[in-house]
Amino acid sequence: MRIEDARLMLLFVPALCEPRDPLEVLEAALPSIDIVQVRPKRPGFLGPCEARATYDWGLRILDLVAARSDRDVAVIVDDRVDVAIALRSRGCAGVHLGQEDGPPSVARYRLGSRAWIGWSTHDPRQVGDAEDLPVDYLGFGPVHATTTKGYEQGLGSEAVWVASLATNRPLFPIGGIEATNIGELARVGRAAVGAAILRAEDPARAARELRSLLLG
Repeated sequence: MRIEDARLMLLFVPALCEPRDPLEVLEAALPSIDIVQVRPKRPGFLGPCEARATYDWGLRILDLVAARSDRDVAVIVDDRVDVAIALRSRGCAGVHLGQEDGPPSVARYRLGSRAWIGWSTHDPRQVGDAEDLPVDYLGFGPVHATTTKGYEQGLGSEAVWVASLATNRPLFPIGGIEATNIGELARVGRAAVGAAILRAEDPARAARELRSLLLG
């Protein structure tokens, strides 16, 4: 898969699936997902993912994805360049970095030219600055208020549209995105979603609906 072809990214936070088996929830949603970002930390926790948990969950997810042949799904890890390197031979596509996670140039040097590197942005200035960084796609948000990462106020869908016009890279809006508002992002055509799928009573149906509303 090319990053340009990806539309729906699942932010896989195992705690959001409780009390159900997180891998069963993920497997149900996979037919509608393009990218799984492995993010094994509690909702609201803003520090980096723990390396061991990221590795263990990443390995389980890579094995699950490899066992399926119906769709090409990319798996990346959040925060941990070291884990992305350790799982590279198992099929890990790359890493997503926040503003405090270290320079993308170091990640590129360590991961090589073929890995995907994502970069979180939160305002137009950061989007503009990213044009000079060795990254493949941008996250932008929060679009709406979200308890998952502790944001009480969102930037709004119009800010997302403006940000998407300011970059040549694929931009994935993030934060508080669900079925009631994902249609606002159809002009951008991409989104990163967590709770709206992982907490849904029917994750497969939720993922299908979100993808359909996103793509218009």
